[in-house]
Amino acid sequence: MKHHPGAGLAILALAAVLTACAGGTGTAPATSPAVTTGAPATSATAPAASVSPPSATSTTASAGVDLKTASTSAGTIVVDGKGMSVYFFTKDMKDSGTSACTDACLVAWPPVFASSETPSAEGVTGALGTITTPDGKQQVTLEGLPLYYFAKDTKPGDILGQGVNDVWYLADPSGAMIKMGGASAY
Repeated sequence: MKHHPGAGLAILALAAVLTACAGGTGTAPATSPAVTTGAPATSATAPAASVSPPSATSTTASAGVDLKTASTSAGTIVVDGKGMSVYFFTKDMKDSGTSACTDACLVAWPPVFASSETPSAEGVTGALGTITTPDGKQQVTLEGLPLYYFAKDTKPGDILGQGVNDVWYLADPSGAMIKMGGASAY
């Protein structure tokens, strides 16, 4: 049997990216939803090459709508204009104006960018806003927390990021984190 060291290295690289975005307790203030714990996520089993951020066309909302709602197995959630699920990171601080997801974390969890400084939405009742990323782009916020995509969500309706490492959660239309479903393993 022939061994392929590249696959093992790819798995280690993916694990490093995920570790950069996980662990520890949330740093959200007491006014934000409480962090719940669940079973720890398992290590990655797919090569890193299979993880790619949503394409540029899926990270830009269509028809001038940055966010809208969709019905999923997790309930009614917030999605972008093309139907891609968006997530909160429990390590972000409400109204801080910055994102706690940086560097390698952004590979697995790309920011949701706004089409303007005033994001538009259909069916989303929580307060919308933006923060400026280090590269000068406008990242959408919901109830003062930045929003992200999950790179493994490749089509509308995917919610593979729900509960990952007990720090990534879907957003409901009011701006609350959807905590059901426990930790995702991948």
